[in-house]
Amino acid sequence: MAHRLGVIADDFTGATDIAGFMVENGWRVTQLIGHGPADVPAEVDAVVISLKSRSCPAEQAVADSLAALARLQDLGCDRFFFKYCSTFDSTAEGNIGPVTDALLAALDQEFTVICPALPVNGRTVCHGNLFVNGVPLNESGMKDHPITPMKDANLLRLMAAQAKGLPGLVDYQVVLAGADAVKAKLTALTADGVNYAVLDTLTMSDLTVLGEAVSDLPLVTGGSGLGAGLACYTTAGQGAKHARALGAPAAAGRALVLSGSCSLMTNAQVAAYQQQAPHRQVEVASCLEDPQAYAIELADWVLDQPASPAPMLYATQAPEQLAQIQARYGVARASEAVEGVFARVAARLAEQGFTKFIVAGGETSGIVTQALGVSGFNIGPQIAPGVPWVRALDKPLSLALKSGNFGDEQFFAKAQEFYHD
Repeated sequence: MAHRLGVIADDFTGATDIAGFMVENGWRVTQLIGHGPADVPAEVDAVVISLKSRSCPAEQAVADSLAALARLQDLGCDRFFFKYCSTFDSTAEGNIGPVTDALLAALDQEFTVICPALPVNGRTVCHGNLFVNGVPLNESGMKDHPITPMKDANLLRLMAAQAKGLPGLVDYQVVLAGADAVKAKLTALTADGVNYAVLDTLTMSDLTVLGEAVSDLPLVTGGSGLGAGLACYTTAGQGAKHARALGAPAAAGRALVLSGSCSLMTNAQVAAYQQQAPHRQVEVASCLEDPQAYAIELADWVLDQPASPAPMLYATQAPEQLAQIQARYGVARASEAVEGVFARVAARLAEQGFTKFIVAGGETSGIVTQALGVSGFNIGPQIAPGVPWVRALDKPLSLALKSGNFGDEQFFAKAQEFYHD
């Protein structure tokens, strides 16, 4: 491709989400944790930097995002993508607006697009309103999110509340008319002083149209769906097999499933996998009492289990049990204790020859990757939409890092089919 795209993702699994969709549409992609190693493979089409900026203070999110932009420029990127969640996890006080404004200013630009849609996972935008499986965002499960409760589905109002500029809309009739019509609408909105154009999107095919229409913009913002559209436009959807090979998991070495997410889908995935493989629940009290000794105990238990199917350690809880645990120990204290034990277990088992880690939960994925000393990886084949296998750049390690609600009930078993075939 003529250009290398630089992606700034506001959380860890969101970064692998967009990278996976790009690979499935023919781009070769490397993801960096933080600023990653000094170099990336010369042949890659996109570089993704994963931050932890979704819910931190806005000043920190802006500073981290600008540092990522500078790093991507050093790596030869000349087009940029600010990636956030397909449920636009950002209240009126949130970070999407301030980060977008800062990136525009750094690039000496005044206009970009807003496109969180991911129809394959039920996220669509119509008349500027974001829907989750056909339900307005503010009536979906996101309305009660503990950190970013979404009380409005209208993306124009959300951007107006948290950003400095003027929002506008590219409605679905324009999208249906094709890429040239969208480009003309974007030009008209720019002339009218609009700074952020919300893009209506109802199908994955719409995203290819939109990818073509925005491919020349110095900065775009959105979810992984628009990343898929950009890649599909430039490759015509070809080359995925070669792109996947860079990050495909190797067969050698043992695997482990670690589940820290308590989402509804992860609960279903854990319940399904309990019928198929050895499993053990991680106790919060033990994580708090003596995390080092408990991690050794859990790792030794894993080592005593058969290699296949991979054994599972899980802290996943149903909502009512989770509420009781959080009330007893505190939300942050409980989650940090569990994640710390998971990190210790992963590091210990990597020393014992484990080479594959299947991890559920964004925070858990981030801390496990950090504990394994992975600073970057190539993106491989998708296990489920938005969840690819990835292979470390400088270690014999492969990971499958899953956001809570992604994948179907058989996700953990399906992930292992990629290296057993």
